[in-house]
Formats: sequence, structure tokens, C-alpha cells
Amino acid sequence: MAADGNPKAPAQTEAFRVSDEVAEALAAGRPVVALESTIISHGLPRPRNLEAAREFEAILRDAGVTPATIAVLDGIPRIGLDDEGVRRIAEEDMTKASVRDLPILSAKGASGATTVAATAYLAGRAGVRVFATGGLGGVHRGASDTFDESADLSALALSGVTVVSAGVKSVLDIPATLERLETLSVPVVGYRTTDFPSFWLSTSGYTIDWSVEDTDEIARVMRGQDLLGHGQGIVVANPLPADQQWDPAEHDRVLATAFAAADAAGVSGKAVTPFLLGFIVEESGGRSLEVNLDIARNNVRLAGGIALSWSALNSAAA
Repeated sequence: MAADGNPKAPAQTEAFRVSDEVAEALAAGRPVVALESTIISHGLPRPRNLEAAREFEAILRDAGVTPATIAVLDGIPRIGLDDEGVRRIAEEDMTKASVRDLPILSAKGASGATTVAATAYLAGRAGVRVFATGGLGGVHRGASDTFDESADLSALALSGVTVVSAGVKSVLDIPATLERLETLSVPVVGYRTTDFPSFWLSTSGYTIDWSVEDTDEIARVMRGQDLLGHGQGIVVANPLPADQQWDPAEHDRVLATAFAAADAAGVSGKAVTPFLLGFIVEESGGRSLEVNLDIARNNVRLAGGIALSWSALNSAAA
């Protein structure tokens, strides 16, 4: 790690490959934001997903930030994709790749779209300090029986990456997720709020201890984490503006219907959340997908601002 707390990485290692564009930006201390590929390959319908992937990158470029979309292509984790790589994650059928899948994909020479966990892990390995996603994975409802907990949480405890998300989806156990993050010593700060958002909704009713008012303050928290933490990432909970959130009454109705449908179908364990999310898209008539896109855009913009502030902070300290 460099003296300014911003780790650098070569453009290529035996384990992963950093694009020339991203490597040059990191070496020069310019702002970079990581983007996951699972939201493109599995979270949005074709061809809307390719349009969205290009839009997310364009939002960052227009702000003077280098995008680093992350995926595994032909067995090689890639930090930063060219347009052909972006097209592949949007159009090819790819497995969802978490951290545990990376060595298997490498051995098989296979491709995979990286989850939040794998994206945060690879971003951290490459020295990319800011990552924008939609919603963070967490502790699933009923986890006391199933032990079903997203690898996103443990990956965040090791990655050293600041992750901007709209909280976690309301189908998860939000208070248990916050408790788990506390156990893992992962700082959670709300962007201008102390009410942890629940993805489609701007609020959840669950209070977090700290809020931050601007991106410069977040950059200072990152610097403090480098000096005082032991390698954990940071969660920046960024609520969607209230006028863009899903109508709360409609959200509650669809969610209750989805849980009832899961019970009636006998769905249990790890199959519950994928079932619920698929059902919610259908039951909402696609409204949930439109909110998903607004969430992603909102988080990408904030992540770009954080990356700019982080770059400026390090330049001033140099």
C-alpha cells in the first residue's frame, strides 16, 4: 500500500487483469469506481441491461471518473472492461460468481458475472477503493434455522472498499444484517440520514448511528479507516430520494403477496430470496425494475463523487 493509503496494482498479475485505463488512473491517483456485473447479467432484462451497463459507465466518465466494471471472462478476473467485455456480460449466459467461485472459474477457463462479494474482493485486490452497487446482500429471513447469510458481509469485512448501496432489499432481515455488520466491525454510515434504507424504499425504520453530509466527509472516514481500522470496508447507505421510491403501500402489498406465494409453493432455504425477487418483478408489472435502475444511477453518482473526493484528499496529502 502506498504512503497515501491508496494501494496500487500492476495492469496484470497471475491472478487477475486490470485494464490499461484503470491501471493508469490508479497509478496517477485519479478517481476510479468499481461496478459489479451481476446486476447486468442477472438483474435486468435484455437488451435493457446492455443499455444500463453503458449508462452507468457514462455517468462516471461524464463526472471525470474512470469506471472499472468487474467480471470474470474466460477464467481471468477483469478489473475494467472494454465495450466488448461489457457486451459479453450483458448478452452471454454467465454464472453468478462469488468469491468462492473465482478459483473454479479460473481453473475451468469459464466466465462469470461477479456478485457484490466478488466485486468488492477483486476491487480491493486491484486497489480500487470505491464501489457502487444497487443493494447489499445480508442476513436472510429465517437464517437462525438456515444459516443463510450473504457472502457480501464477510467480503466487506476484508476488502477495504467503500461500498455505496441503497441498504439491503426489504425481503432480507434488516436488523440482523446491521447486527452482523457491527460484529464484523464494518462501519455503516448513512448519506444525510440515520434511517437505514431498504432498497426500494428510502427508509426502513431501523436507525444507524452515524450520518455523513458530503463526499469529502466520506473520504475523511476512509482515511480514518486506513489509519485506525484493520482492513474492513465501509458501507455508505444511500437512500433513494422519496419522490423516486416505490410507493410504500404498493411495495408492502406486493411483498406480502410474494411471501404468501413462497409459503404456498413450499419454497424454503436459499431458494426463497430468488423466488421472492422474481415474483416481485412479475407482481409489480416491472415497477420494481424501474426503481432498481433509479437506485443504481443514484448510487453510481454518489460513488463517483466519493472517488473524486478521495482522489483530491490524497493529492492534497501528497
